[in-house]
Amino acid sequence: MRRETAAVHVGVAKDTAYNSVITPIYPSSTFCFDRVGENKGYDYTRSGNPTRTALEENLAALEGAGFARCTCTGMAAIVAVLFLLRQGDHVVAGHDIYGGTYRLFETLFPRFGVSFSFVDMCDESAVRSALRPETRMLWIETPSNPLLNIVDIAAMVAIAREHDVLTVADNTFLSPYFQRPLDLGVDVVLHSTTKYLNGHSDVVGGVVMATRADLVDRLGFIVNAMGLANSPFDAWLVLRGVKTLGPRMEAHQRGALALAAFLDGHPRVRRVYYPGLPHHPGHELAQRQQSGFGGMLSFDLDIEALDPDTFFGRLRYFSLAESLGGVESLIEQPWTMSHAGMGEEARRAAGISPGTMRVSVGIEHPDDLVEDMEQALR
Repeated sequence: MRRETAAVHVGVAKDTAYNSVITPIYPSSTFCFDRVGENKGYDYTRSGNPTRTALEENLAALEGAGFARCTCTGMAAIVAVLFLLRQGDHVVAGHDIYGGTYRLFETLFPRFGVSFSFVDMCDESAVRSALRPETRMLWIETPSNPLLNIVDIAAMVAIAREHDVLTVADNTFLSPYFQRPLDLGVDVVLHSTTKYLNGHSDVVGGVVMATRADLVDRLGFIVNAMGLANSPFDAWLVLRGVKTLGPRMEAHQRGALALAAFLDGHPRVRRVYYPGLPHHPGHELAQRQQSGFGGMLSFDLDIEALDPDTFFGRLRYFSLAESLGGVESLIEQPWTMSHAGMGEEARRAAGISPGTMRVSVGIEHPDDLVEDMEQALR
């Protein structure tokens, strides 16, 4: 079953009473037992729910995983993965990852005795140098947020296997439509389902997926024990949204390619970050490990020539907002918004500046988006 077909059909045929073509919502918090020790597969919605199971089946099929657990937010999925670690463990992560992930790594989990090193993961030697005897995890985010650096997934997997280290990939930016890290040997993949998988900016959620039996058991236990699972209604919304993942991702990419080409070389734009541009340093690698370039791009605005507030105020089709992956186009300034929690020194080390603008290209007509950006920059 191809991805577009799986997105529509997996997790759907659940209504044996009326043969509904849409997966039902089961909002019940608890389920009756037939007798002591016997039920119909569910006892309490925190532990399992038919609607959530349907979504988990769908997303596992798309990602090529044997297991998926859907969580209440993307950050909850990250927390679940981190609880695979023990006190004294060490993690190597990219220095230009999502600001919320960086904040969690930098401020909260060190309290539990877990340490982190942030390096340029495009540099294999830097990754190797950061490894310690106590390193237990490589945290891969590719394309990175917000500068869309491309990390060589296969190379990271090879390094991890040499040192018996777990690999985790945040695949939110591309979705399984454009990238499947498990196929490249990654142990655990996670997403914020808030973004492309749902695609309509009306729900928050996450998912963690794996194929290894030991990880499946541990992650399932963690999500249940910590109460991280998402609600039946939220699961139903994502299951509804994911049906159009294929055509949406193609539309996002079409707009991003057009917008990146327009911005590239514009006199008020100092640099464009989009792997679909042939001169992007990760362009060839992206072609090898991805099936598309996605709908995210960033650029450095010449803020000496054009004040960001003035620029944002002129835009008609790009809303100044955080998040990404919805049908509408969004723009934000990571310096003050999505990556503010990193601290100035960390932001500058990652290559983020006050002029960096991150764009989530929606599914509007590319010509309208380009014309809107042109008049705002004019």
